[in-house]
Amino acid sequence: MIDPDQHFHLAPKRNAEFFTPENQLKKKVGTGGLSENILNKAQALLEDNTIDFRPLGEMYLESIMKGILSVEENGKTSNKEDAFASILFPTVQLKANGGMFHYPLITRIADRLIQFLEVLEDLDTEALEIIKAFHTTIRAILLGQIKGDGGQRGDDLLKALVEACYRYFEKFPDRKRE
Repeated sequence: MIDPDQHFHLAPKRNAEFFTPENQLKKKVGTGGLSENILNKAQALLEDNTIDFRPLGEMYLESIMKGILSVEENGKTSNKEDAFASILFPTVQLKANGGMFHYPLITRIADRLIQFLEVLEDLDTEALEIIKAFHTTIRAILLGQIKGDGGQRGDDLLKALVEACYRYFEKFPDRKRE
C-alpha cells in the first residue's frame, strides 16, 4: 500500500536505491559494539560540525542542472533512465548530506524531489520546470545559508513545491494512480 503522504499518491516507477557496500574495515577488525564514550564523541562531532556545505551542495546542484540541460538538448534521443539517474543521484546526495551539515530543509526538499522523480514516466518540459523550481529553491537556501528547518517560510516553500507536483499530475490525469 502506498503511503498517501508519499510519492504524490502514485506508485513509483523507479526507486532511488541505496546500496550498502561491503564493509572492508569491519572485516579486518571484526565485530563488536562501540563504547558509549566513542558514540558520544561521534555525535558531538556531527552536532558541532562547522564545515561549509555550500561548495558541496553547489556541486550537486550543478550536476542536477547538467542532467536537466542534457535532457533539454537531447530530448527523446537520450536513454530515459540514464537521464533520470543524472538528476536522481545528486538529489539523493543532497538529501543524505543536508541534515548532517545543518540544512535539514534541504534534506526535506530533496526528499520530495526524489519522490517526484520516482513516479515520473518521462522528463517532459513541464516536469523539468518543476525540477528547476526545486533546484532554484535549494540553491536559494544554500546561498542564504538558511540552516535548520527554515521555520514557517521553509514549510511554505516545501508546500509550494509539493503543490506544483500535484498540479502537474492533475494536468496529466492518465498518470494518476487508479
